[in-house]
Amino acid sequence: MRLALSTLGTPGLSPADSVGLARRFGLDGLELRLHPDTGVHAGLGAAERAAVVRTLGTLTPFCLSGYVRICEPGDDGPVIEALRADLRLARDLGADFVRVFPGGGDLDAGARRLSAVADEGPRVLVETHDALPTGAAVAALLARAPHAGAIWDLLHPWRHGEEPAETLRWLGDRLACVQIKDAASAGDTTPVLLGEGFVPLAAARGLLDGFGGWVSLEWERTWYPGIPPVEDVLPGALDWVAGRGPGAGGSRRVR
Repeated sequence: MRLALSTLGTPGLSPADSVGLARRFGLDGLELRLHPDTGVHAGLGAAERAAVVRTLGTLTPFCLSGYVRICEPGDDGPVIEALRADLRLARDLGADFVRVFPGGGDLDAGARRLSAVADEGPRVLVETHDALPTGAAVAALLARAPHAGAIWDLLHPWRHGEEPAETLRWLGDRLACVQIKDAASAGDTTPVLLGEGFVPLAAARGLLDGFGGWVSLEWERTWYPGIPPVEDVLPGALDWVAGRGPGAGGSRRVR
């Protein structure tokens, strides 16, 4: 497993600062949140894109996390064009993946839109989120979109009643990335340090021996500015990937 840091956890930091933080902790890459606030988004010009590439250096921007909602009702055209803009940016920055959210639950629309960009690269990953929060729900979409893959956000399938083994069974070899986090409870998703909450981190880690994809620490400080800085969480994430420490050797019960 290769560990990355999502820049959702570094609000206010420049790309250079996020790169420096990742290097300081010996991480393998970054999951770049696409938003004007982060300095990385589809509206960047050619010179700005080249500057981001220089800033990254040898650090891998493995995934660009955009906000296209692939299964939202409505016209296909604007959704496909927004996704294509993110894919163009990913090609320019050297990212292998672009994240999309389901948004709504229109599987027919989602399949059409994913199929429209199937040959354009990089690979599109659908996150367990929104109207498709479980592995079973995302798998139903991916069955109609053979070129797309999945991101398993550990929080959402669990809080919707799907056990980790079931999620992994549904996503199977379409799984490209696991986003790790912990939360106060199923009803209170305020982030807490890994191993101090109720997300079944130990069960998930036990299932992922041999997983060769990416793990991304998604510390949601952008949405919860009062939580500790990501530097306080990264040691636990490194331990989790290594199969030791917080969340790797024991589980707490859902409350």
